Amino acid sequence: MLLTMFLLGVLYLGFLAVLLTMHVSQMVIILFMGGFMFLQYFYSDKMILSSMGAKIVTESEEPELHDIVRRLCQNADLPMPRIAVVKTSMPNAFATGRNQKNAVVAVTTGIMARLDNNELEAVLAHELTHVKNRDMMVMTIATFLSSMAQILVQWLPFMSGGDRDRDSGSSFIVLFLVSLVVWIVSFILIRTLSRYREFAADRGAAIMTGQPSNLVSALKKISGFRVPTEDLRKVEGPVSALFITPAISGSSFMRLFSTHPTLEARIAALQKIEMELEA
Repeated sequence: MLLTMFLLGVLYLGFLAVLLTMHVSQMVIILFMGGFMFLQYFYSDKMILSSMGAKIVTESEEPELHDIVRRLCQNADLPMPRIAVVKTSMPNAFATGRNQKNAVVAVTTGIMARLDNNELEAVLAHELTHVKNRDMMVMTIATFLSSMAQILVQWLPFMSGGDRDRDSGSSFIVLFLVSLVVWIVSFILIRTLSRYREFAADRGAAIMTGQPSNLVSALKKISGFRVPTEDLRKVEGPVSALFITPAISGSSFMRLFSTHPTLEARIAALQKIEMELEA
């Protein structure tokens, strides 16, 4: 999966380098990328829910789930989000939506069956913290700034008065290599940012519920569950970044490229918060 994502990035950068070498207007490229980010920001929640097979549920269908979320929202001063359920044995949860008023919190049938009410409450508090912190917006902006950085770097030869008629082959190679370096660094930094957002969501959940140990217990249960191969294939990849724990096998991702901190690091941070709350 990592190799596939990397190759897609290389292909994307090659496309931009070709356009710039052919002297395609930078404004056209910016408008194209801006349009793509617009669609990502406003319609990603619908695409994610559809790809996951998530179904929006009413209070009559899942009264207990609604009660937990409503209580947490009152404590966190958040509007009530829509609630969705994904039919899969994999125990997990995620939040999506461009802002607090358009948020969706989704849980799997697997997590509802595996966790007790206190643990499920802690997981939902984690997801609501993502909503409260506007993490969807944060990550969208980070991605957009990364893309803009690539374009600015590609502009430098032209902004410095370079000869547009120089050898097109060498121009293409320079643009491509610089873009590739910028993309790789951005790739790593965005995933580092994602890991910090997970730490922040864990902390928010611990404070919201007042019981960090419940989230620790939930994380241990979720991480210790062996995901069936069929379920893993459905969610492994970009969607995994939205989950409370990544839907990937331990050997499939290097830590540097992971969207989530290690279980040990998260538990250590939560235990520290618990000592702070007790003090």
